[in-house]
Amino acid sequence: MRTKARETLFKILFSSQFVQPVDKSFRLGLYRAGELNEDDVKYCDRVLSLIEEHSADISSLIDKKSLAFPEARLFPADRSVLFIAIAEILYCDDVPDKVAASEAANIASRYSSEKSASFISGILSAVISDKKNL
Repeated sequence: MRTKARETLFKILFSSQFVQPVDKSFRLGLYRAGELNEDDVKYCDRVLSLIEEHSADISSLIDKKSLAFPEARLFPADRSVLFIAIAEILYCDDVPDKVAASEAANIASRYSSEKSASFISGILSAVISDKKNL
């Protein structure tokens, strides 16, 4: 499983909202701290690249699906989790949608508010339902 890789991705994205830019040495330090293997590191780099490439589209999609809260007003932890999961759902064919959504809810329940896991699950459910139309 890629649980450790996703948690490391979360830490990188969360940090990037406060410290710009997150440099390679910081990422490598988190990879070491998370005890990621070579495949996990490649996976993290791939997802980070996808998020960077598609950040405007992901942000716009979050705005459309989270009716009450625009992406810019989300908790930084929730925003980070959503960016990872949506990148996986839309651009990583090797990741089942349900796995991406479940892992996102688990990370949110560990690192965000009590209601975040269900909020994130609802947004990701809507993204998965509309995936064919995107």
